[in-house]
Amino acid sequence: MVSHGRKASTGNLSIREKHIVSPQGRVSIDLQGKSCVYPSLINTHDHLQGNYRPPVGPPKGTFYLTWMPWDKDLKASETFKERSQLSRENLYALSGYKCLFSGVTTVNDHFPQSINKEILPTLPIRAFLEYGIAHECSSYDLKWGDGIEIEHERAVQNGWPFITHLCEGFDNEAMIGVQTLEGLNILDSNCLLIHCIAFSDADIEKVAKAGASVSWCGFSNMFMFNTTAKVRKMLKAGVNVTIGTDSSATGSANLLAEMKYDRELYRSMYGEDLPAQTIFQMVTHNAARAFCMQDRIGTLDEGKLGDIMVLKASHDDPYENLVNASMEHIELLVLEGTPIYGEMRFMDIFDGTLPSGYSQIEVGGRTMFVKGDPAGLYTEARQKIGFRKILDYMPFDPAFALGGN
Repeated sequence: MVSHGRKASTGNLSIREKHIVSPQGRVSIDLQGKSCVYPSLINTHDHLQGNYRPPVGPPKGTFYLTWMPWDKDLKASETFKERSQLSRENLYALSGYKCLFSGVTTVNDHFPQSINKEILPTLPIRAFLEYGIAHECSSYDLKWGDGIEIEHERAVQNGWPFITHLCEGFDNEAMIGVQTLEGLNILDSNCLLIHCIAFSDADIEKVAKAGASVSWCGFSNMFMFNTTAKVRKMLKAGVNVTIGTDSSATGSANLLAEMKYDRELYRSMYGEDLPAQTIFQMVTHNAARAFCMQDRIGTLDEGKLGDIMVLKASHDDPYENLVNASMEHIELLVLEGTPIYGEMRFMDIFDGTLPSGYSQIEVGGRTMFVKGDPAGLYTEARQKIGFRKILDYMPFDPAFALGGN
């Protein structure tokens, strides 16, 4: 078992009524030393309405100054034209499975609740609604929510994160995002700041002192801006750094791919390794803290919600095993004590019978049970688009789905 604050070790883990408890239980599963058990993963920044492929970026040889020209290019693209043939519900459902198939059970959708409040509860994973939001801190943001100060105050009063893009670009306003938050007196530990590519050294120190968190989206940053956050300086300053995928329209296919990319990016930037254990922290404990959920998720401690991922043990070091994992290495994914995806050998958890509302698919030569009907969703998307669309975050072909209940 692998969890923050303790040495990786063998042992027993039990879940009762959604929570991790002292070892006990009616159903016992022996992993025979061939698997590693982790807290399930947490993605701190995704655009669940926008996860369509292929990515859309700047013209070859150029990069953006802010997000605005990208938005114009996206809406003029073939990707957007295809995407528009799917309903909002289709897009959100696909994003839910993007998360599930990469071991993510908790994600933030960086759209306002006015857009997603009816859809997020229908997803197979936890896409929570308890957050304050601002698109970004500039005169040209999208004016989401009820205004920065009101949204922040609501977040503080309720113990929620306040989430905003910050310093995503290099015009005059993007460069002073931290100062803007300071001027509003809202730079604090509730803040989860996305991208932060234009942070100065002074900004990093201020964010660290405030106890705010940062979501690092390396792939998307490099794709759009040819630079990324000063991650090494942030880590040394004590900033709570997490990892987000951003939209698949600019970012990685999923969080597993993003972890690998960000590690290689760090090596290329600094000529040194970003330890696998540090990356593990970023997508579990650090992310739970950024969401103000560290009392509920992010570790395998007794009393926490039973959010668990079991991976095939393909590497002697459990942290390297995670960072080098692919979708085909996931053996079981559990949300609040309920399996939502896994190999058929775990069917004993269900008394050997696939429950209503589950289906079966083939992933990496294995028959897997999964909550919902991703094959039906994938097929519907292809029918609406009009051809056999391949989405790289869906690790199966719906033609080989095995049905369900």
